[in-house]
Amino acid sequence: MTDIIDLRSDTVARPSPGMLESMMRASVGDDVFGDDPTVLELESLMAGMFKKEAGIFCPSGTMTNQVAIKAHTQPGDEVICDITSHVYNYEGGGIAFNSGCSVRLVQGLRGRMKPEQVLENINPDNVHYPKTKLVIAENTSNKGGGSIYDFSDLEKISAICQNNGFLFHLDGARLFNALAETGEKTEDYGKIFDSVSICFSKGLGAPVGSILLGSQDFIYKARRIRKVFGGGMRQAGYLAAAAIYALKNNMGRLKEDHFRAKKLGEYLTTLNYVEEVLPVETNIVIFSLNDKYTQEEYLRLTHEKGFWAVGFGPKKIRLVTHLDFNDEKLARSFEILNQLA
Repeated sequence: MTDIIDLRSDTVARPSPGMLESMMRASVGDDVFGDDPTVLELESLMAGMFKKEAGIFCPSGTMTNQVAIKAHTQPGDEVICDITSHVYNYEGGGIAFNSGCSVRLVQGLRGRMKPEQVLENINPDNVHYPKTKLVIAENTSNKGGGSIYDFSDLEKISAICQNNGFLFHLDGARLFNALAETGEKTEDYGKIFDSVSICFSKGLGAPVGSILLGSQDFIYKARRIRKVFGGGMRQAGYLAAAAIYALKNNMGRLKEDHFRAKKLGEYLTTLNYVEEVLPVETNIVIFSLNDKYTQEEYLRLTHEKGFWAVGFGPKKIRLVTHLDFNDEKLARSFEILNQLA
């Protein structure tokens, strides 16, 4: 596996020796009983970063998103989100299955809704329509190629939610990638969102885990929903220790991933089988193939050469850089990509 260049996702990164040592040294209890000290430390640390009252550690970002939606809504409510959003496309239909909500899809620009689009999609107070209740923004946007929201747009959407009695949730699976580029503060996000989901197993490099942040009452409700969803973990401090290590050691290097992603994007524009490359803002590269290869052919050929990627829609390929992708692998990537030209 050490010879493989695996860019299918940033979730494929392995824990470093330092992270593994932190996990083995962790003090643990039973998180379902609420007495795992390392989980409590992580929840307190993250709540403090975002100036939220409380947090809850969960196995995955899908769970934190779905718990939030369930806690914020009632069956028959409607959720507004971008048409490319993870909560709609990649969480198994969970909004309908778990919460019984309908979804109003917005055609934003590379995953980012504008405030006026949110306004246009609010349902009137009429028994014929589902009740608009929750707006969800994803930053960075996965299907948008790692695109970053303009914070002023998020502030305006937050104001719309407050003025209309809606709730505002952040799918911040890769929020720290956005912050690495913009320099914005976590507490600024905490002010404008009612709930925040953060993933530790993507760019931060932990093996498992996400956290959901919000008010005390919201997290109390979320804890019950997590239990119903089967997300209660026992000696979860071993996993929480990995997340704490990642926060302390891996945040500062995220721009290295962005630099290599941008270099990949630049190189792809020179190849005769590439139709288009989406703008590269963070650690995700999405490009379209022309007629030289089908997606199936291309993925098979690159896989045989030890370069792993994923299909991401018709004729589209996604690459995601991460902490196991170094300069040597970047140079080898150029060689493999050029062999198919």
